[in-house]
Amino acid sequence: MLEMTLTTLNGIPAFLAYFAVAIALFVAFTVIYSWVTPHHEFELIRANNVSAALAFGGALIGFALPLSSAISHSLSLLDCVIWGLVALVVQVLTFLVLRVLVRQLPERITQGEIAAGVLSAAVAIAVGQINAACMTY
Repeated sequence: MLEMTLTTLNGIPAFLAYFAVAIALFVAFTVIYSWVTPHHEFELIRANNVSAALAFGGALIGFALPLSSAISHSLSLLDCVIWGLVALVVQVLTFLVLRVLVRQLPERITQGEIAAGVLSAAVAIAVGQINAACMTY
């Protein structure tokens, strides 16, 4: 029993390293995504804009899905970082493409149009799930 417990505890440094990398990538995604979008998510959310909260929450989930896949399937910490960065780029590009396809998307989110926020969240999560599935190399 003691041997099994010690073996399990040997995994804590790897857990901490992957967790720290994941949090750093998550924070980087949050900053970059907020910078790329023309609307100000945090201000809108503080003002109780549900559309902005939905859209931003969907983007966060859409990034977390492939990031968790990258962690699960990576061969090393560097491999995890590389695939985490790929997930970040894909998610940012998803917003930029959706912005082209849906006229005035940022303005509609800023105005609190729930449909725009839900669509943005749904697309972000769907693309994130597909991105995660593609990372099962």
